[in-house]
Amino acid sequence: MPSLLKRVKSKMFIFAHRRTLSLLDGEYGSVFKGRSMDFDELRAYVPGDEVRDIDWKATARHGSPLVKRYVAVRRHSVLLVVDSGRNMAAEAFSGESKKDVAVYAAGVIGYLACRHGDDVGLVHGHASASSFLPPKGGEEHLERLLREIDSTITLDGQPSGISGQLDYVLRYLKGRMLVVVVADEFIPDARTEDLMRRLRARHELLWLTVRDAELAPGTETQGIEAQGVLDSTDIGTGTGIPFLLAADRKVRAAYGHAMAQRAELRRTLFRTLGIAEEQAEGSADVVTTVFALLEKHRSGALTSGRRTKRGQRAG
Repeated sequence: MPSLLKRVKSKMFIFAHRRTLSLLDGEYGSVFKGRSMDFDELRAYVPGDEVRDIDWKATARHGSPLVKRYVAVRRHSVLLVVDSGRNMAAEAFSGESKKDVAVYAAGVIGYLACRHGDDVGLVHGHASASSFLPPKGGEEHLERLLREIDSTITLDGQPSGISGQLDYVLRYLKGRMLVVVVADEFIPDARTEDLMRRLRARHELLWLTVRDAELAPGTETQGIEAQGVLDSTDIGTGTGIPFLLAADRKVRAAYGHAMAQRAELRRTLFRTLGIAEEQAEGSADVVTTVFALLEKHRSGALTSGRRTKRGQRAG
């Protein structure tokens, strides 16, 4: 069976020439700059220590200032959290399967981690169950993760439910990680929003959304006759969408308006939660989407529920 990782790497070098790849490496590495340390012990404060390192609760109990000591973390863990429910077997905006886009996105992030000597793990699943493959290093392990994603996303699988995977990470995985979520385009409910907020507080959290397909794409430029009368199906619900209804101009206008409102709601939600999120329409823009996602997270464009002009992306 052809290697999925080789396919990812070949696409990366098509869309990312040497300079762009080095920029990707730089943006990935910058995610871990700053503290990049694990807690070791408490000790008495001495002049020159960072005020932000003071443990105020311990100081209050002890009666004199105590600061936290840290040890350097030389190897990081990257956790891919991938929606592998049947929603990801639907078409993406580009017309490809969302599964193919998800595999490529996970492959790009994982390959960058491998280049930096970091470990990569995977949590994936659907609304009913989650599976975990612990972080390890090396391209052979990354290939296994990509195959796991590719083989578990099917049209006859269980419906998607990313909240289950987020809950799994919070319940069972300890230690600060870079968590990259690759998921379907959706509006989080109250429970999922709470899980996202808690996950962001515990880990470095980035979110890559694979965009939904258009409603009856191509009808405006090719016409109904050129398209043929082909009905569509909502993979998540199994509901049929008659082509003639989907191609109606009024229906398409109403749908476009609803999707614009939905997109603004999503942007507002991610800004409020302080989570860097970008959307990929297909495999052709995964590399640029990953770069924008890393840059947005690194630059701190999302702070205190606000996004700076630098953090904004056209469209």
